Amino acid sequence: MSDHYYTKNPNVKSDETTWTFPLKGKDFRFITDAGVFSKGTVDFGSRLLIDTFKLPEETTGPILDVGCGYGPMGLSLAYAYPDRMVEMVDVNERAMALARRNAAANHITNIKVYESSAYASVEGKNRFAAIVTNPPIRAGKQVVHQILSEAYDYLEDNGSLTAVIQKKQGAPSAQKLMEEVFGNVEVIAKDKGYWILQSLK
Repeated sequence: MSDHYYTKNPNVKSDETTWTFPLKGKDFRFITDAGVFSKGTVDFGSRLLIDTFKLPEETTGPILDVGCGYGPMGLSLAYAYPDRMVEMVDVNERAMALARRNAAANHITNIKVYESSAYASVEGKNRFAAIVTNPPIRAGKQVVHQILSEAYDYLEDNGSLTAVIQKKQGAPSAQKLMEEVFGNVEVIAKDKGYWILQSLK
């Protein structure tokens, strides 16, 4: 299990590759590697979240990408909302290093990438306009539900949590949890078995 993408130091030999992918009207150049999630392309779930996400109105805070990987969601949202800081957290050191390199390669500066297991190193509660996550399903239900439930404490009023989860990998139970925590949840998109779930604080 030491070589999973949600571990601190994936125990797999480096095998970097570079490719381009269009997101938010920009052709992004991504450097990826073995030991990170979806190294060969931007995974469909992340693409669906990126395409359906809208920044909540009447919010002023930054955006937080929990489990950012090599950066497709956080970097594309930073590009789409250049007046907002996007904080990107992960536990995988290789993925975080790639996220920083990908930010530089795509000339995106309104980002901050740092290590955090869920919200352990995230500073300042009630601060974010939006939290987005493609949670690490293989890390287990407890980790996924921690990311979803603790998001509430870090959002400013009217802020949103947006998550992508496959139906067969726990979307219905995630939907129920978000309803319990936030008092509301909406399935804002469904495609190819992926659900985009969103709750507002």
